[in-house]
Amino acid sequence: MKRKAEDDPATKPTKKRTSKTTNDSTQFREGLLQQAEKYQKEYISSEPYKHGLIQALLDPQLLRNVRAEVQSNLSFTPKETDIYRIHQSGDLANLDGLDDSSLKLLPSLLTLRNALYSSAFREFLSTVTGAGPLSGKKTDMAINVYTPGSHLLCHDDVIGSRRVSYILYLTDPDRPWKPEWGGALRLYPTVVQKDKEGKEVKVPGPDSVLSIPPAFNQLSFFAVQPGESYHDVEEVFAPSSGLHHDGDEARVRMAISGWYHIPQKGEKGYVKGLEESLAERSSLQQLQGSGDQFDMPSHDVHQYDDESLRVDKTLAPVEQTKDEAPLSEKDLDFLLKFIAPTYLTPDTLESVSATFGDECSICLDKFLSQKFSDALKTDIVKQEAQLLPLATSDIESQTSWRMARPPYKHRFLFKQMDSQPGNDVDKSPSEKLLNELLPSEAFRKWLQLATGLSLTSRNLTARRFRRGKDYTLATGYTRNESQLELIMAVTPSEGWTAEEEPVADDTNHHKDVGHATNVTAAVSEKGMIKGSEPPGVGGYIAYMAGDDAGEDTDDGQSNDGVEVPLDVSTGARASKPSAQKKSGKKVDPAVYQAADDDEDDGVLFSMPAGWNTLGLVLRDKGVMRFVKYVSQQAKGDRWDILGEFGVDPSEEDGSDVDDNEVTSETEIDTDFDKSTQVDSDDGSD
Repeated sequence: MKRKAEDDPATKPTKKRTSKTTNDSTQFREGLLQQAEKYQKEYISSEPYKHGLIQALLDPQLLRNVRAEVQSNLSFTPKETDIYRIHQSGDLANLDGLDDSSLKLLPSLLTLRNALYSSAFREFLSTVTGAGPLSGKKTDMAINVYTPGSHLLCHDDVIGSRRVSYILYLTDPDRPWKPEWGGALRLYPTVVQKDKEGKEVKVPGPDSVLSIPPAFNQLSFFAVQPGESYHDVEEVFAPSSGLHHDGDEARVRMAISGWYHIPQKGEKGYVKGLEESLAERSSLQQLQGSGDQFDMPSHDVHQYDDESLRVDKTLAPVEQTKDEAPLSEKDLDFLLKFIAPTYLTPDTLESVSATFGDECSICLDKFLSQKFSDALKTDIVKQEAQLLPLATSDIESQTSWRMARPPYKHRFLFKQMDSQPGNDVDKSPSEKLLNELLPSEAFRKWLQLATGLSLTSRNLTARRFRRGKDYTLATGYTRNESQLELIMAVTPSEGWTAEEEPVADDTNHHKDVGHATNVTAAVSEKGMIKGSEPPGVGGYIAYMAGDDAGEDTDDGQSNDGVEVPLDVSTGARASKPSAQKKSGKKVDPAVYQAADDDEDDGVLFSMPAGWNTLGLVLRDKGVMRFVKYVSQQAKGDRWDILGEFGVDPSEEDGSDVDDNEVTSETEIDTDFDKSTQVDSDDGSD
């Protein structure tokens, strides 16, 4: 399933319209259009796939005038989805539709648009790329602004009738962009693999191999190629803490991004039905099914052996008999080595079960015991202090980590459960958590009592999301049977939520605010960037309602960037004390539920990175899940263990809730969290 063109950060919205472009080719550098053969040779020999780069494309004064018009007359709105964080302008394809008074404010921008889509330049690009005729009717361009923290993750641009992608940089001409500021266009290689049926499939590698930093008046371009033209935009990095050198305010990556499309009806080169044919060749459809076999991590599902362990939903957890799988004395002795005693008492288990039964999700703070939590934190902090190699091949050959791939779905380091978990005294605390506690029958019993579900299988993965590198994009759950998902958050660093940010140090406190002010001044003298709140550092996990049931979600990929509310992106988690649950059962005072929402914003559950918090979610078909890209500004990496547990469908009762129904809404309000929270009182971190 493809991301919709109207939600691409460079086109919001994209309209099919007839443009009144002229053949104004006089704005280009003198002699450029006569050098097609030169640039064609460079294009053909380029790696990792064919792309072009032209310096000093246009009359520099024209672009200076465009910058001035943009700063004075255009507004930019910050937007965050699973795949990008960016400041967007409106669609620039519709300039001809503006009234005369508005159009008079943007004469240079209109001239630039006409030059880029002139017949002479389109013929030049067509010759260089060999992509075939390009439309002059269907213009497709917008201005994107990347400020510190902004990014665009890996994708291939294959949507609809796109034929050539381009980026024209409008960075500050008087303060040249420095590569160490980030913001580079990065290209990914592909390798040809044979699937189970012997068909060749192009699979992108996990690491980019070419980085193209921004430069004023530089054009980057490439033909859109299904399953091949993978690229991203590196995060724009914030200055190091406490450093405010002259020129820091220039870290504003402004660019015009867009596409040239295939000829439209009535244009020379138009082919009836070609657009539909190109849609069928889209890369995600090409890789669907056969390509998925090369995904990592693979599904490492282990079936539970004892199918007799069932949950009697007519009884409270404390009322179940020995034959109905209560926690035995042996189970309790084992679990007490890991879990806070609070969560093993009948009263707390009953509260957890009642809350989960009503909400289908819950957060349990300070879940691990004080002793085990302290040992685990020491272990993870020690691991994080050891520098990792940069290349995936070196990481996988020199450490025990593997790299998740392909990058258009996810990228993070992972370890899966040992094939024969046991009570090895030499194992580290993190290994014991993954291989001893979570796969144990005792913990399975605890989960069944806490959720009221009968669990049939488990799939456990320890994950590490590195700063400035890692993420998962929104994927939909495609099975008809619900799945219980566990997130054991074990991130030792702080600063993942707005509430955690230290404010005592005035220098540090005002650093981010200063960046926002400088960004506003650099992009628009009239403060036309809407919203100047410092962005969060990402790393949160979110579950969101997917597309309408009629949409094709078989590939598990989000159809478009799922928009994220501000309070989710900053790691906030709205909750309030609950005195009585809907079931009428008495609830422990430590149980928290989300504030009631008047409007459904599509966010079903959200949990920031943090220490010693267990999240449980009953995930239904169509529900999207992602972990937001971890910014370079984060104080550490994000660590967790993800557990996916099969649920016996015959044991499910009416636990499905309206919040989990698939919806076509993608515009998200700022009220967000449907989760509930329990706080242990055992005094652990």
